[in-house]
Order: sequence, then structure tokens, then C-alpha cells
Amino acid sequence: MNRSEFSLFETSWAQLGEVALAAVLAYLAIILIVRVNGSRTTSQLNSFDWIINVMIGSLAASGVLLEDVSLLAALVAIVVLTGLQFLLTWITRKSSTAEAVVKQEPVLLTHKGQFLEQAMTKTRISKDEIMTALRGNGMTSVRDANWVVLETNGTLSVIPRQDDLSIEDADAVKDMRMARSLRND
Repeated sequence: MNRSEFSLFETSWAQLGEVALAAVLAYLAIILIVRVNGSRTTSQLNSFDWIINVMIGSLAASGVLLEDVSLLAALVAIVVLTGLQFLLTWITRKSSTAEAVVKQEPVLLTHKGQFLEQAMTKTRISKDEIMTALRGNGMTSVRDANWVVLETNGTLSVIPRQDDLSIEDADAVKDMRMARSLRND
């Protein structure tokens, strides 16, 4: 069907049947791929995982709806991407150099009740977004948090205020780049 001749309702029953069958097969294949690859495929995603999932969705849709992309070609591309994602995550677990190249580091946005403006500017996170995270954790002021951290999956983690807890004693944040520069504060 020529795109210039496309009409909303001018589709044959045979074409609709092919689309329906392709959708079912793509759905089953993606379930199998997710099952084999593990829950990382659908868990809270870092930016790299999110991009891969968007690509997989786009490939699946192409194989289902586009006449010039076969379902088999789309599924092969999905399997290759999933394999590459698996391989890259395996490599980053084995190599700190590869991990540093591929993965983003969490970013400290507040420290002991103070906004870290430079980190906020770099990450494009506003005070309002931080305040939303604080409210979501039952806090009414930035002073109620020791630290707010932008995680690699885009979520904001809030660590409640403990006056006797220094950044050197907080294993969860002490090795972040920004935390290292705040030691002895």
C-alpha cells in the first residue's frame, strides 16, 4: 500500500489478520526475551537501559506494522540488542573502567540541609523537584535531610537528617564524586 494512498479505513481483512498475528508473535517473543534476560529488562531503568527498551519497543512496532520490515527481522534485531545489553552489563560488572565509561554516577544535590547549586545546575534538577522528593518522604524542609541524591535511574533518594552522621561515615554516599569534595564539612 502506497503511503500517499493510505486511508484510515482502507485496510483489508488479510492485512488486519497479519498485523494481529504479528502482534501476538512479537508479544510472545518479547515475554520470552524478558524471561531469559531477567528482571533488569523491566526494572527501574538507568538512562542506558531506558534507551535500549525504547529501541526494542520501536523495533517490535516496526515488525508488526510496517510492510517493509518483517517480524523476523525485527525479532532478530531485538535479540541482538538484548544480547548486547546483557554483554555490556556483564562487562561493566567485571571492569571498573568499563563501568566508569558506561554508567553514570549518582549525584549529591543537597548536603546537610543546603542545596548544592552547582550539582543542581549540572543535572538540571530544580529546587521544586527536590522539595517534591522531600515531601514524598514526609519531610517539610530541606534541613530535614542529610542528603538528597539523584540516582542513575533518575529517581531522587532522600536520606533523613542525623546530626551525628558525617559524610565519611555514610557508606551509601561517601564515594560519590561530590561527597568526596564535601568531606570535613
